[in-house]
Amino acid sequence: MFRASVKHKQLDLQCCVAQHLGKSSYKIYSDVTEWHNIFFKNVTSKIDETKFKCLFNESNGAPNASIRLLIAMMILKDGQGWSDKELFEESKFNLLIRKALGLLDINEEIPCESTYYLLRKRIVSYEKNKQTNLFSEIFKSITESQIIEFDVSGKSIRMDSKLIGSNIAYYSRYELIHKTLLLYFRHSTPLCLSQFTQTEQERLTELRAEDSTKTIYRSSKVVIFDKLINIGYLIFKILGLENQNKTSQEYLTLKTVFEQQYKALEKDEIIVRPKEEISAQSIQSPYDIDCTYRKKNEEETKGYSHNVTETCNKEELNLITDIQSQPASAADCDFLVPATDTTQDLFEEAIENIHTDGAYHSPQNQTYSNFNGINLYCTAMQGAVGRYDLSTLAEGESYIIDTNTNEKILVTTTSSNTYRISTTKGYRYFNQEAVSNSVLRKKIDNIPQEIKNIRNNVEASIFQLAFHLRKDKTRYRGLVKNQIWAITRCLWINCARITKFIEKIGHNLTNINSNIEYYFYYLILIFQIRFKKT
Repeated sequence: MFRASVKHKQLDLQCCVAQHLGKSSYKIYSDVTEWHNIFFKNVTSKIDETKFKCLFNESNGAPNASIRLLIAMMILKDGQGWSDKELFEESKFNLLIRKALGLLDINEEIPCESTYYLLRKRIVSYEKNKQTNLFSEIFKSITESQIIEFDVSGKSIRMDSKLIGSNIAYYSRYELIHKTLLLYFRHSTPLCLSQFTQTEQERLTELRAEDSTKTIYRSSKVVIFDKLINIGYLIFKILGLENQNKTSQEYLTLKTVFEQQYKALEKDEIIVRPKEEISAQSIQSPYDIDCTYRKKNEEETKGYSHNVTETCNKEELNLITDIQSQPASAADCDFLVPATDTTQDLFEEAIENIHTDGAYHSPQNQTYSNFNGINLYCTAMQGAVGRYDLSTLAEGESYIIDTNTNEKILVTTTSSNTYRISTTKGYRYFNQEAVSNSVLRKKIDNIPQEIKNIRNNVEASIFQLAFHLRKDKTRYRGLVKNQIWAITRCLWINCARITKFIEKIGHNLTNINSNIEYYFYYLILIFQIRFKKT
């Protein structure tokens, strides 16, 4: 049963923490410019609990614990890089953490561990079933309120992505297939062995006891290939059994891995797919079926790609406005449109400039930017620079320039509306797309360096996003859990920026219109303490 929690409870004079603090400690504890009070005001108190109402049964069940408190604890956990044990210890005994969570009385208890884990489980299940990320909605509502309060401009934004590995081991093909089969054995109903021959039963027994990692190191390529064929026939037969739960996750994972790694031919013949046919989107581990493979800058990653979008206004507060998470195989250019649309929803003013690196360039993104009147500043373009400057053709000229010799070369038009030049080896052809790319590359080269440099500071956000990771590997498995982690990290980063912004240039804390609730809250606290002392 859902029940909204109270933001500000009536204080107990005997149990109020501030009542028992010394003068210097009380000054820090109650200072509205300290991080713990800023976190409570700009994060904890801004959490809209009603968005989580869909997770609870309205007809029966005990009332839920404070959703606001639990979500704030999750943000603090990933913000500080704590383990679950550290989170609960800090929430119970650290006075500043309790203040950030809105716990002002020393006798106020935090929810138990099982309640915390159950809420996370419900959020993940809801995302998988309804395709709606509740944390994304919380991030949007909190960030929108911060943008309004601190008058953040959204005219210029920048974005960059970060590849983060999944918390899995790197498996060879045989290890992947073998461990997927073992996981199926562990969670499925017992197999009816009467449907298998004596040889197959013995092979199944060997597979259950086998350590595939040791097998890989002890066997030659020929032996491993034979093992792949044998295990493929067994999996093919298991998948065809009638008494299996064909809707279980383990069965579906085994079926997917088989289809990705093998080909089933006529007369039940099984062959191993060539490596060239296996997609980067294929399953990399049975323990994290969402993560995919990507090779970038000679580094191989099996995990997820996180795209960070933020405002970029000089000498002003800049906040992260959007964080998107996808499997690692997702291209950076695919993030630009949804990230820009999500950011635009937070601002009344139109976005005018987008600053990115060359990975975000694509014809679709250029069309999108031109249609919406946005200046897309890419610092470069992917791919090698061509030898010929084709931009002259777009200007109506009948020649192009050889950049190696600076010679003008006459161009003729073919019947198929392509361009042709004569070379020592014959003819060289260019289509209209090549001309457009040449024009765009020249346009990018002419962008002033000070504009190109605007994108650079987004690297600081990427660094902070992955600050607590070890070897760029996440603690979580599954796309939904990694999305939640990325969102909570960005909420923490925004709060830290607000704190530093207030420290640097100050903030009009006497603005009664924007802070009346906050100051009224502390006025009651001070009055109660002074009243008791007198």
